Amino acid sequence: MSTRLRIALDAMGGDHAPDMVVDGADIARERCPNVDFLFVGDEQRINALLNARPALKAISQVRHTADVVAMDAKPSVALRSGRGSSMRLAIDAVASGEAASVVSAGNTGALMAMAKFVLKTLPGIDRPAIASMLPTMRGDCVMLDLGANLECDADNLVQFAVLGTVFAQTVLGLLEPTIGLLNVGSEEQKGHEAIRAAASALRATPLARNFHGFVEGTDIAAGTVDVVVTDGFTGNVALKTAEGTGKLFGEFLRRTFQSSLLAKLGYLLARTAFNKLRQRMDPRRYNGAMFLGLQGVCVKSHGGTDGLGFANAICVAVDLVQHGFNEKIRKELALLQDSLQAAAAAAASDSDPQAVAQ
Repeated sequence: MSTRLRIALDAMGGDHAPDMVVDGADIARERCPNVDFLFVGDEQRINALLNARPALKAISQVRHTADVVAMDAKPSVALRSGRGSSMRLAIDAVASGEAASVVSAGNTGALMAMAKFVLKTLPGIDRPAIASMLPTMRGDCVMLDLGANLECDADNLVQFAVLGTVFAQTVLGLLEPTIGLLNVGSEEQKGHEAIRAAASALRATPLARNFHGFVEGTDIAAGTVDVVVTDGFTGNVALKTAEGTGKLFGEFLRRTFQSSLLAKLGYLLARTAFNKLRQRMDPRRYNGAMFLGLQGVCVKSHGGTDGLGFANAICVAVDLVQHGFNEKIRKELALLQDSLQAAAAAAASDSDPQAVAQ
């Protein structure tokens, strides 16, 4: 018999909470039969929704709080004043070991601030990163950081490469995911000092065998690599640009097929194919951004998603827990540190022949 996992849910986070949260948990219940839920939020509203779903209610517990972190609250304010909020109590459940992971569709900045404060970062990780999956011509890829760290040095980028690699192995099932550093060109002399230093450092680590080098913006959609590493400023701009381009394409397509009677007939003939395209590009499939590098699993759902999208975020959290994501991170970081120390020792020996003789 498999061990049951408890997932803590910020039931009041998101544009359509708590209805969307309960709907998502009910969908996830069917996909992940070994999961229990801890709903944190307005007990009366949550129980009213659970009463209509007896199968879900049987595997759920509700923890009441009337305090909610507003979607526009500043992270620093939320951290100070939101100790009794549904978001904070759900995170606390992970820190105490009561839950295996937390999922929230609430304020991203507040969630990151609270999760980092309560759960702390893993040894060897200076800053946590936000990672998510994106569709490409070859399948899916992982991209990070998507907004947690606007400025990053070379060490941060190398750590992100480790985090992204283990994420791709865990969620996408890739044995040897390839890695690329997002840059303004693929040539080695391109880019600022930090990204060139990160590339040099990666070539001295066990990740070197899978390090593709620099990639450009067009390489993301092409699927040139499985893991795209960048700073949070660039990553967030790239993500929002991709989302906007997708919406633009969809709107152009809609207008085209409404432009004439013949165009409408063409849509009817190709409707099955377009439905497949819509499903492939459905943003709900990629809902669930992971805060990587924390001593606990924390997944951020899009605030405007529906039950299906929230269910996908829950399933991401379940996958990370079941596959021992953080334990793999610890092992990879240990290998990384060993390789960097060995490279530093080799460099010191080359520069000081007498040290080698001694």
